[in-house]
Amino acid sequence: MANTASARKRIRQTEKRTIRNRARRSRVRTFLRKVETAIATGDKAQAQEALKSAQPELQRAATKGVLHSNTVARKLSRLSARIKSIGA
Repeated sequence: MANTASARKRIRQTEKRTIRNRARRSRVRTFLRKVETAIATGDKAQAQEALKSAQPELQRAATKGVLHSNTVARKLSRLSARIKSIGA
């Protein structure tokens, strides 16, 4: 257990941040799942709308440090490519 006041404060801060990051990560996964189901149904318009709503959420996760920015870029790129190939 932490002995100093600064270490106790650090533990409190970490707990708060962990809860917040877990919520953000869960929210991102929910948005990604919506895009995946839209792609699976084959509805291009619905998939594009889902991606449009998921994009800011993913970018926010990258900004806040929950996900790496390159990971977000890769996910968005792959999802948009899959949506683009629906019509073909």
